[in-house]
Amino acid sequence: MGKITTILFDCDNTLVLSEELAFEGCADLINEIATAKHVQLEEPFTGGKLLTEFVGQNFRGMMVSLQQRYGFTMTPDELDDYVRREEDVVIAKLKEKLVPCPGVDAELEKLAAAGQYHLAVVSSSALRRVKASIEKVGQDKYFGDDVFSAATSLLTPTSKPDPAIYLHAMKTLGKKADECVAVEDSKSGTLSGTRAGIKVIGYVGPYEGEERTRMVKVLTDAGAVIIMSDWTEFDSILAKVECGSV
Repeated sequence: MGKITTILFDCDNTLVLSEELAFEGCADLINEIATAKHVQLEEPFTGGKLLTEFVGQNFRGMMVSLQQRYGFTMTPDELDDYVRREEDVVIAKLKEKLVPCPGVDAELEKLAAAGQYHLAVVSSSALRRVKASIEKVGQDKYFGDDVFSAATSLLTPTSKPDPAIYLHAMKTLGKKADECVAVEDSKSGTLSGTRAGIKVIGYVGPYEGEERTRMVKVLTDAGAVIIMSDWTEFDSILAKVECGSV
């Protein structure tokens, strides 16, 4: 493996504790869509249910999956309109309540002070939402313009686990997969990074109890080379990746 020069961070539930807020914000909108499309749900979607089923995917990706599951269709204009509405709802919630993941700010500060690595954000979420998130918690100063969104940065919008956004980020930054490491908290994100040829650190900090145990296996099975439970472990874990022991 080549020398690590670049660290690529997922945003939601890796840098900031946003997933519960985001899925809470879009549940009502998805239930509205189900009613408009005459979809018979056994019970309305909740933020918790969406989080369990779709963590790591963006709203556009969720809607593609739900159309396939329930057999309804949306025109491209309809989908674009709902995507914009979901962004507005979620960003409002994030601006009100968002906080960073515990311990991540201290690690970002150390990395920035050392100046050894290029830092970038690679997310499925819309660029406007990602930027609002890192600005809210004061992390934007670590990344500058190196913030990439599968929903916004590509000519054809997509979502993780498609590796396209990682491939795009590396091409834009002029980096190769063997000089990058990614940090991801979801199956879809871990698959995305792994499929792009990048070694992925699986972060399970936001999960608790049995769910954390389950996610250790999920992320490992998806290709994570090592699991991180807390950001205080990052230095030692990165060292293991760099020396090739994982």
